[in-house]
Amino acid sequence: MSETTGTAETAVREPTAQQPEPTSPALREPAPAAESPRAPGANPGLALRAGAAVVAAALLGVGIGVGILKVRYDDPAPATAASAPASAAPPSASAGPSSGAKSDGTHVGSMRDLLLPMPAGYQLGPDAGAYGNDTELTDDQRRAWAEDMVRTMPEKLRDDVRKVWQDVPLKGAGVRSYATSPTGDLVVTVWLLQYHQDAVKADNAFVGAMASDPGLFREGPQIPGHQEAHCYLPAAPPGDKLDELICSAAVGDLRVEAQVEGVAPLPKDKVVTLLRRQLDRLALPGASA
Repeated sequence: MSETTGTAETAVREPTAQQPEPTSPALREPAPAAESPRAPGANPGLALRAGAAVVAAALLGVGIGVGILKVRYDDPAPATAASAPASAAPPSASAGPSSGAKSDGTHVGSMRDLLLPMPAGYQLGPDAGAYGNDTELTDDQRRAWAEDMVRTMPEKLRDDVRKVWQDVPLKGAGVRSYATSPTGDLVVTVWLLQYHQDAVKADNAFVGAMASDPGLFREGPQIPGHQEAHCYLPAAPPGDKLDELICSAAVGDLRVEAQVEGVAPLPKDKVVTLLRRQLDRLALPGASA
């Protein structure tokens, strides 16, 4: 890691500066205690280890903080469909005409429709904390999520980032968890976060640079056809029985985040297939795989 926390401070003072070097003050300063992303009663064997959860949240939180401080929201929010109730029928295998990507990079429709439908061999997994396992977040939930991210950041950045989120909140957010059936020994939790395209792109580039630090992360798999995706594995003690994989991607105005947990060694081919299908579903018109 770099020696100072000057990078993130510079991102606050000079919004037009070049992309920060792979330096994370959130990973240098102790992060606040994080709850396990698993709901009470969930399989404790696949609960994300506290240390890895803090590192993952800090990395994603700082990336988002840098992006939203560099880019001000000056484009109108895209029209979105009403949030689907929890009892709604599962989304169809292909996004319908009311949901999908537009040529300008914006996505329309329910986040639940944009999330990958449950593939064969999977079932809904544990809840992602207080947000459930198949949810389009309400306004209140999006505000709570943003505050959760703010808390993972260095204290000196929190007020600035919190102010931006309060002035112009997330346009949309959704989460769905996938667990292998019937064993549940692999869990993939996918988040979609919708906000300004330039900030999404900057955030994803920052995370990619951060994740390349071999002192913190192990190199993860590539997602075929999606160079915008970055996957990495937090450091783990030799012989550990559980492992994690974290992936981030930018598709227009959507940030895609995936947290993968499972028995070591992770079946990376299964993970890559699922994430490739999710990114294909969000692809912009004319994008080539």
